[in-house]
Amino acid sequence: MIDFSDTWGLSIVSVAVVFTIYDLILLMLTSGRDPGIVPRNSHPPQPEVLDGTSQTPRLPRVKEVEVNGNIFKVKYCDTCMLYRPPRCSHCSICNNCVERFDHHCPWVGQCIAQRNYRFFFMFVFSTTLLCVYVLAFCCVYIKKIKESEDITIWKAMLKTPASIALIIYTFICMWFVGGLTGFHLYLISTNQTTYENFRYSYDRRSNPHNKGVVDNFKEIFCSAIPPSKNDFRAMVTREAPMPSRSAVGGFVSPNMGRGNDEIEMRRKGVWAMAEHGADKNGGNDERFHVNDDELGDIRTTTDDDERSGRPNIHPRHSSWEMSPEVVALAARRT
Repeated sequence: MIDFSDTWGLSIVSVAVVFTIYDLILLMLTSGRDPGIVPRNSHPPQPEVLDGTSQTPRLPRVKEVEVNGNIFKVKYCDTCMLYRPPRCSHCSICNNCVERFDHHCPWVGQCIAQRNYRFFFMFVFSTTLLCVYVLAFCCVYIKKIKESEDITIWKAMLKTPASIALIIYTFICMWFVGGLTGFHLYLISTNQTTYENFRYSYDRRSNPHNKGVVDNFKEIFCSAIPPSKNDFRAMVTREAPMPSRSAVGGFVSPNMGRGNDEIEMRRKGVWAMAEHGADKNGGNDERFHVNDDELGDIRTTTDDDERSGRPNIHPRHSSWEMSPEVVALAARRT
C-alpha cells in the first residue's frame, strides 16, 4: 500500500479482500444449502404381484419412465423406500437420495447436487482466480523491489518472505482448484455429472441429457433453482411402527440380501442368480421358492441333532427358527 503510488496499493489489497469475502460466501452457500435431498417414505410403495402363479407381493427393482421422449431406468432404494428420479443417486455418506447427484465433497462437507452445484462451481472457479491474482501481484511486488533498489532478484525475494510463502502456497493450490475447474467446465458443457462421467462413460455413447453447449450452460447458471422438498424446521412426527413382512403377506423387497453398494456396482446377488435359473425352468423370478428336498434336509439335520444330544456349535442360534418366508412357502406347498 506504501510502495505503490496513486492509490494502486490500496486498490490491489481491497480487491484481494473483497474477492476473499466473496469466495467465503460461495463456500457457505455450497456447504449450508440443501443439495436436493429427496424425502424418504415412511413405508414402501404398494407392492405388485408378478403373475398368477406367485402370490408373494414384490416391487420390481427397476422401472422405466419416459422423460422428454427418452426412456430412463429408475431403481428402487431400500433405505429411502422410493423409486429414485432420473439422475438421482443415494449418497452413502449422507445416507440420502439426492437429485442430480454429482459427488460428495469432503472439503465442504456436503453433497454437490442440483440445488448447490452452481455455487460449488463458482466457488472453485473464484478460488482459482484468487490464487492467480495473489500469485501474480506477489511476483509484481518482488519485481518492484528489485527495480526500486537496483538489487538482484534473490535479494529482493529475501526482503519479502511473506510474498515467497504466498507464491508457493497459491502455486500448489492453483493446480488442484484449476484442474477441478477445467474438469467441471467440461462436465457443464456436455451436461454430465461427475457420477455419470465415471460410471456411464457418455463419451462412448450418446448422452440423452446433452442439449448443446449454450443450453447446457443456461441450464446450470440461468435456470431457476427448485425449492427444497424438506422443511428442516418442522417438528418431527412419531411414525407408527412398520408391520413385519409376514403381516403383509410375505412382502419381498427387490433388493433383499443385497447391499446398496452391490446394487450400484451391478453385482449379482443370490436372488439374481436364482432369477436367471428360474427363468429357464418356468419363468418365475422369485428366489424365495424352496424345493421339498431342501426343506427335508433342514428337518433331518435338526431332528438328528436333537436325538443324538449333540451340543450346538453356535449357542446364540440354539433357538433356531425358519424365516417367515420359508414357513409361508412350506405351508403353501403342503
